[in-house]
Amino acid sequence: MKFVSIVGARPQFVKLAPVSRALRRYHEEVIVHTGQHYDERLSGTFFSELGISAPDYNLGVGSGLHGAQTGEILAAIERVLLEVRPNGVIVFGDTNSTLAGALAAVKLHIPVAHVEAGLRSFDRRMPEEVNRVVTDHISARLFCPTRIACENAEHEGLAARVELVGDVMYDVLRQMEPQINARAATLLPSLTITPGGYALTTIHRAANTDDPVVMSQLIEGLNSLAMPVIFPVHPRTRKLLDQYGIALAAHVQAIEPVGYLDMLTLQRFAHRVVTDSGGVQKEAFLLGVPCITLRDTTEWVETVAVGWNVLVGSDPAALRMAFQRPAPAPVPPEANPYGDGAASEKIALSLRRWSGEL
Repeated sequence: MKFVSIVGARPQFVKLAPVSRALRRYHEEVIVHTGQHYDERLSGTFFSELGISAPDYNLGVGSGLHGAQTGEILAAIERVLLEVRPNGVIVFGDTNSTLAGALAAVKLHIPVAHVEAGLRSFDRRMPEEVNRVVTDHISARLFCPTRIACENAEHEGLAARVELVGDVMYDVLRQMEPQINARAATLLPSLTITPGGYALTTIHRAANTDDPVVMSQLIEGLNSLAMPVIFPVHPRTRKLLDQYGIALAAHVQAIEPVGYLDMLTLQRFAHRVVTDSGGVQKEAFLLGVPCITLRDTTEWVETVAVGWNVLVGSDPAALRMAFQRPAPAPVPPEANPYGDGAASEKIALSLRRWSGEL
């Protein structure tokens, strides 16, 4: 069978990597990169580091308002699908590329498989939540990473489409662990930090960055931490910090965005991870590093349930309190809610049995 895999943002490149490798053992694959993340530092390096084949199509859409960006991606993908005529389309995660790819396919009567389906933060103010819900309801097969994700979809009447496979990002982490350990020997000294002697932070969600009051509170919290903080700054976040006139303390080291291997390395050896990213919350848990999430809700509820993730919103005092909490007890491998690290193979084998029903 021929499948079109649609990606457009960094977390999707990570999810694509193991799925693509497994998929190509049994199927023909065409990769479409929408260009939602178009900066080479945010896009190109991920393909090379993760060993992903170069995209067959790069749509070059770029940034924009949600409606305009989604519409432009949808129109461009529709043209590709009419040319390629695949048996199915695979979408990943919860970005505008996810929703646009699924919509373009289903309107052409091409069945859709959603990788990382069933996640819910139950906060419809988040564009990602809307993307998740709509994509699940128009997809023919829902590949869920956790039991809770399956239950979410089942409660919405989607039980017949659900399949529990585990988390594909866990597949990637297991494959890259030797590289992470080797990279630390040069990366950490280059930033003048030591294992366990720094915090790592990322801030990029519009709900945080687009409000100068919220952004001031977040930076106040980071500035108050009694430890070096490494802050790979997204270009948009850097622009807004400058626009708001918000200054970082001397111990908060703003660096350029880093590739996937460097990001994993910085997470693996951090004392704590402070983030508003969904994927980083989960990676921190899988790497055994306590996480503090700068949001009031999360789709990765398992990380909170086992004590490895604390939600603090934008409250500087709550951030400081969470930062001082002792590390929780390790979760034994058999209790890992994200599976056994073989999700991608399960997806590829499932698609061999898929008749392509809508």
